[in-house]
Amino acid sequence: MRPFRKLAAAAIGLALLPTSVSALGGQARPPHLRPPDPGSDEGGLWDASDKAEQKARASGDLDADPVLNAYVKSVECKVASEYCEDVRLYVMDRPFFNAETAPNGYIEVWTGTLLRARNEAELAFVLGHETTHFALNHSIQAERDLKNRANGAMAIGLILSAGAMVGGAYAGMSASQISSMDADLVNISYLGAVAGFFHFSREQEMEADRGGFDRLTAAGYDPAAAADVWRRLIDEQAHSDFEKVRRTPARAGIFDDHPLEGERLATLSELAKGKGPGDLGRERYRAAIRPHLAALLRDDLRRRDYGETLFTIDRLLADGDDAGVLNYFRGECFRLRRGDGDAALALAAYEAAATAADAPVETWEQLGALYQQQHQAAKARAAYQTYLDRAPNAQDRWLIDGALKKLAQSEGT
Repeated sequence: MRPFRKLAAAAIGLALLPTSVSALGGQARPPHLRPPDPGSDEGGLWDASDKAEQKARASGDLDADPVLNAYVKSVECKVASEYCEDVRLYVMDRPFFNAETAPNGYIEVWTGTLLRARNEAELAFVLGHETTHFALNHSIQAERDLKNRANGAMAIGLILSAGAMVGGAYAGMSASQISSMDADLVNISYLGAVAGFFHFSREQEMEADRGGFDRLTAAGYDPAAAADVWRRLIDEQAHSDFEKVRRTPARAGIFDDHPLEGERLATLSELAKGKGPGDLGRERYRAAIRPHLAALLRDDLRRRDYGETLFTIDRLLADGDDAGVLNYFRGECFRLRRGDGDAALALAAYEAAATAADAPVETWEQLGALYQQQHQAAKARAAYQTYLDRAPNAQDRWLIDGALKKLAQSEGT
């Protein structure tokens, strides 16, 4: 979805391509699976990809959880079994909907994608799209096209200085918008490198869309998942707190100049027609993401686009799972936004969270603070005490003890 590589516009039949996904079918191997001649343009691009992969491995953003990484890799292997041993996949702790592919078989999936995908089928489409770029050797093709259009030496210099990966990113967000949020949200030097990447052509994105869909359905997943992801991401942008984001046409990538058009949704929806429902893998997906859900939501709040975060939370709440965690972070959105009426909305969200078994312990700390602000001393004391009972070694216990004493004094006067 917007992520993955910047897809753009309608799909084109892969059957017309000399190397289609079906033709690859676990048998044929694209010529770029082995490093090209180091002295060639392709060799330089491959070398840059290797260097980018090394930086990813050493990055502080690399998610070190082997279980999560293994799960995402298992989905990749379901939609691209012929490349299961060739592709190296890394989960990166970055709160944007994004995936990136390099010509040497290195793929990043950002955790903002994992938060926004509602089921395994949607993640499978993202990975299928990325794998199609890799399978059809789009990076090398794009490099050659760029060289043909521009001065050869200058074009190659731009490519090699930029790095290897060609990545899309959060729809509707420009590089400057992302870098202006928090300096530590995304490595600024990383974004600077991404800014110099060449784009996949519109036709390549169409091919990757179709290839992702074909891989999705061949693996037995629900064909409707492809269009569902794009539709929801565009809807999310419409709920942004920032007018500039709402008014900017949704993009397939941070640096893409092709808006996400209705034609893309229409094409993917049309492809799904006449195909029976498939596996969504929702339970498997939620089980894999659940241990990380609080961390993903906490990171998403750092983007400070509370409207979009609330949209994501509400869509997840509609599935009926993880009500404690989701309602707690719903309350956090309102508390941090501090708009008119947000205090009351935050209180209602925290109260809803407190009724669920999976509510974070901080729920009662925030309830205590809001009740105290409203001069509801008895409720504040009860909430604070519940917090301390559940977190007896809380680092801020001294603050809560002080609040309890102050409340006791106010009740006694």
